Amino acid sequence: MKRVYKLASFNKTEDGFMIQLDGKTVKTPSGQPLAAPNKQMAETIVSEWGAQGDEIIADSMPITMMLNTAIDRMREREMITKNLLKYLDTDLLCYRVKEPIDLAKRQKEVWDRWLTWFDEQFESPLEVTFKLDALTQDPDTHKQIWNYLESLDDYYFTVLQIITSLSGSIVLGLAFLEHEASSEDVYNAAELEEIYHAQIAGEDEHGADPVQERRQKAMKRDLAASKKFLDLLND
Repeated sequence: MKRVYKLASFNKTEDGFMIQLDGKTVKTPSGQPLAAPNKQMAETIVSEWGAQGDEIIADSMPITMMLNTAIDRMREREMITKNLLKYLDTDLLCYRVKEPIDLAKRQKEVWDRWLTWFDEQFESPLEVTFKLDALTQDPDTHKQIWNYLESLDDYYFTVLQIITSLSGSIVLGLAFLEHEASSEDVYNAAELEEIYHAQIAGEDEHGADPVQERRQKAMKRDLAASKKFLDLLND
């Protein structure tokens, strides 16, 4: 998309801080006004639009994209909530291996920390398995996390949804949202097996698989954007 505007700005209204291009309010893909919840986020988004050259590069505007998601997709919030709750039974951290022993040891060292945090935070221990059969976690845990999700506004909910889908773990998503897990923590836990196999294959010496390298680079980018978005919400 070519840049056809000269000035990016925002206008404070009762409905938030409206992002504007040459005085006209920007619309989300579904046609909703692009309104930031606070001045700090509005200023960041205006900077993203202002930094564009002759061509608008969406990937260079991560906060704009996340706000679009928060506004548009949250109309499907009930469905997304149900999908998030499914991660309690399929959470990456709950599915372990017994061999190779080194990998099993790493899983325990890295993943147990977050399961312990979850138990302490919600007083709901999660079951762990070494089998391929799907787990069914305690219904009370499901209810408690449902109530937690319902308490979130659309912006925090969006961050949780993104981190959970990126990592395959709602435990990591919740720890990230509660400022217990950093972007690096989430990446290292979510990519633990990939990192292990890369080390075994000697990728430091021979180079990484290009497809995996692109995927991991995109994941780090999305994690960084989510952290920035979350920080802006807390300003």
